[in-house]
Amino acid sequence: MGQNTYFWLSANQPMLKTYTTIFFIFAAAISAGAQIKRPTEKKDTVTHLQTVTVKGYLSEEPVLSVPASVSVLGAAQLKLQPDNSFVSALNTVPGVRAEERSPGSYRLSIRGSLLRSPFGVRDVKIYFDEIPLTDAGGNTYLNAIDIASVPGIEILKGPDGSLFGANSGGVMLLSPTNKYTDSSYRSIGINTGSYGLFHEKVNIQQQFGKNLLSINQSYQAYQGYRQNSNMSRNYVQVADKWNYSGKNELRFLGLYSDLAYETPGGLNLAQLAANPRQARQPTPVVPGAIQQHIGITTTMYLGGLVNEYHFSDRIRNVLAVFGNHVDFANPFITNFEQRSENTYGFRTYFELAGLPHENINWKVNLGMEWQQTNSRISNYGNNRGVKDTTQTSDDIHSNQHFIFARYSADMFKRLHLEAALSLNWYEYDFKNIYPLNQTGFTNRNFTPQLMPRLALSYQVTNDFIWRASVSRGYSTPTTAEVRPTDNIVNTALQAQYGWNYETGFRLRNQDETMFLDVSAFYYRISNAIVRRVNADETEHYINAGGTNQPGVELSFTDWLIRQNSTHFIRGLQFNESFTFSKFKFRDYADATTNYSGNDLTGVPQQVFVSSLQVKFPQDISLFAQHNYTSRIPLNDGNTVYAGHYNLLQAKVSWQPTISRKTHLEIYAGADNILNEKYSLGNDLNAVGNRYYNPSPLRNYTVGMGVVF
Repeated sequence: MGQNTYFWLSANQPMLKTYTTIFFIFAAAISAGAQIKRPTEKKDTVTHLQTVTVKGYLSEEPVLSVPASVSVLGAAQLKLQPDNSFVSALNTVPGVRAEERSPGSYRLSIRGSLLRSPFGVRDVKIYFDEIPLTDAGGNTYLNAIDIASVPGIEILKGPDGSLFGANSGGVMLLSPTNKYTDSSYRSIGINTGSYGLFHEKVNIQQQFGKNLLSINQSYQAYQGYRQNSNMSRNYVQVADKWNYSGKNELRFLGLYSDLAYETPGGLNLAQLAANPRQARQPTPVVPGAIQQHIGITTTMYLGGLVNEYHFSDRIRNVLAVFGNHVDFANPFITNFEQRSENTYGFRTYFELAGLPHENINWKVNLGMEWQQTNSRISNYGNNRGVKDTTQTSDDIHSNQHFIFARYSADMFKRLHLEAALSLNWYEYDFKNIYPLNQTGFTNRNFTPQLMPRLALSYQVTNDFIWRASVSRGYSTPTTAEVRPTDNIVNTALQAQYGWNYETGFRLRNQDETMFLDVSAFYYRISNAIVRRVNADETEHYINAGGTNQPGVELSFTDWLIRQNSTHFIRGLQFNESFTFSKFKFRDYADATTNYSGNDLTGVPQQVFVSSLQVKFPQDISLFAQHNYTSRIPLNDGNTVYAGHYNLLQAKVSWQPTISRKTHLEIYAGADNILNEKYSLGNDLNAVGNRYYNPSPLRNYTVGMGVVF
């Protein structure tokens, strides 16, 4: 087992060569003898953009009128970003911060601190179609997913437990298929780059009568910028949609992911200055990252069925049943943790629509979600990457379920009202397998919680809509917080909760080539869950006061030069994203220090992300993006900050049409063009002042793809 928890890129060379050979033979076969066709246009044409819609609130509706802070990343936007990681794409969304301390090691927060997440994703609920990717214990293996297999992402910012259960950060919805494409096609792509990057992907989508099948396969490897930062992931995803009568359809989603990555560990300031590429160094009493072969392997199987049935034009039901299994191993400096996790559950809701009326149209939804995760968590000694003697082993069963109701109405074609409410239950049972050999489970039950949401939007003009909302957030402690690395089950840990007050507006032009979205909010969290690190580098969690979180978010896009077929500039699009977060601790102190009024750890106060997309003749395009992130407090006392940084990336691509259905893309990209020394993911409140995980300096990518 220990030998499988670390790996070297050289072991993957035969696989890389095989994939590369197959790809180029396949691409050559498509291109052989083909003439590149560029139909000439006699007159200028302007592309009218599709109306952006969201399904996050149970039925599809235009994002313009949704009375919530919603961001949508469609297939066209995702295609502009690197497809080797979620980080760059998600960080274009105001209010969202994605980090990757080393390849494959994600952290994600929406409007909040990363204090609860030494690694991974917590306090955010993530769904794949109608299937929760977040388990009943509150953990989400987002890094198991290949973003190249996700053609659409919706992000609902702020607490939204009225429809999605316990969360105090927000909700992210991943789509396994492109909702704008229902034709048959094949695509194959490959890219390679600095620091041993390699990524190949294949997608087959086939229409069989009323059945649409999509299969995605990918393999990714990355040697990494630092020592002990190799990663690899094999990924297969199958999605099927069967329209069996009228509007009724049955959808299937299944995926397999085998992810392994090494973790280099944090450096202190002196080590960072001496050699930013080194892994965590040994001390006279504690071995280093290389000596202990520290890393993580995650093998995940997930499957689910979603049935949407229309009883009539006014009544429909959506029912999802799902399950997943995860094998997780983490040899660390101090121990070797192994987890086996099984999750199963269902989600269902009914919708009743009122009779069409000139002045009012309404809908009512009633639903329920239930899931349980059973975990066997064991810790062993770590003998240079190999399991040693057993230290402790526990079984934990986490159960979350909630019922929800929602009423929405459109009045006089201008006013949109929503009222939603959920009642949430959470409990976990635990028993020690070793060394106590307990025979019965101990139950920890949380008081059921109501999570309401009230929202409205008003169409002041055809193209200007104002909105306001108030909602309650409630987030239970995750399994990793209840049973942290100090191996003590903390039954005293309470859920955090708070109220979010928000207003904003959206503005567009008539053909929707320009769109502005502005939000202002105030989120007041109480009983905040905070991570504390012990002297031996194990961790535990406490409830410590609260936070005050006022903020402003802005998103703007405009085709400054509309898409056309006659000018030298065939299209020029400008995008701007701005996040302002004035987040502070409140009533937060430990035995020696009062942190009240300090900046919230891990949260930059300002982030600007600006981009330009330019289209030229001969199917050539250029995309450039700049990210400015202000300094970040690295400890609760605000005595150490990571400096601000400017990231500049660019991509140039050539996308000729070979035939009516065959399209080729060849591209080259550069990241961190300014050669900034920065860390995209710091260790917060780090022992030994090892805060820093240096990110790569200037690096490059080249790739190609064929769609046919």
